[in-house]
Amino acid sequence: MTAIRFDRNRGAAACLVIAVLAGCRHDPAPDAFGNIEAEEVVVGAQTSGQLLQFLPEEGTRLSAGDPVAVVDTGPLALQRQQIVAQQAASSSKQSEVGQQIDVLEVQRQVAERNYQRMQRLFAEQGATAQQLDNAEREYKTLAAQIEATRVQRQTAGHDLVSTDARLAQIDDQIRRSRVTNPKTGTVLATYVRTGEMVQNGQALYRIAGLDTLDLRAYVTEPQLSAVKIGSRVQVSVDAGTGTRRQLEGVVSWVAAEAQFTPTPIQTRDERANLVYAVKIRVPNTGGVLKIGMPADVQFGTGAAAP
Repeated sequence: MTAIRFDRNRGAAACLVIAVLAGCRHDPAPDAFGNIEAEEVVVGAQTSGQLLQFLPEEGTRLSAGDPVAVVDTGPLALQRQQIVAQQAASSSKQSEVGQQIDVLEVQRQVAERNYQRMQRLFAEQGATAQQLDNAEREYKTLAAQIEATRVQRQTAGHDLVSTDARLAQIDDQIRRSRVTNPKTGTVLATYVRTGEMVQNGQALYRIAGLDTLDLRAYVTEPQLSAVKIGSRVQVSVDAGTGTRRQLEGVVSWVAAEAQFTPTPIQTRDERANLVYAVKIRVPNTGGVLKIGMPADVQFGTGAAAP
């Protein structure tokens, strides 16, 4: 009976020692804290009109260049027809004025030769002063008409250039009525529906690439020596049931200037008033990272990323 009691006491003592040792052992404190961010892009309409088609849905993945929306181009098409008609009229007028100049130029050459002949005859007393004046008036009148017609041709040319520019502008607006997705990513939010009227610049949806996310954290000045662009760091996030998920990240940016400690951020030394913002690129393996998720960082894990 005494031996049994002794074994039980020794077993209890061993359990107590193990418990004490387990309580003393703990993971090292994080060097910094932060939140997960993504490079988000808000895609907007580039022309005004009714939204005939809108494909993005929240949570769906889109590739760069995918067609996502179509804005009604009916009014633009009517404007284009009108401008094309004006363009044809300006071109026709320019051609017609050019032909008039050719005819007047021939008449001017004839009138010039007649004026020169009258000058010779008048000098030889073979023509009267009135005949000379009439020849001079006819020659100068045709020359003035040619100059006026040339001005008309320049005006028609300017009108043609103007209509060309307006036509290019309408074509550009028609092209912009078909919205394409600018970057590969996941749709985070949509702001419109098919059939709604949209204005130029109005937000249609928000998208972000979730394959690799950014962790924005803040460090104090003494920690800067351990933070270098390209260096690998250890990032941990809550994995549920009291466990942490470990991920490897790469420092991609370090602020050049210090700032006051942001209110929701804690640092290792809470007495520090100034901190430096850093960004850490973290592959979103298995989609465990979510935008806004808090994360811990440990620096000094070793080599820089290749």
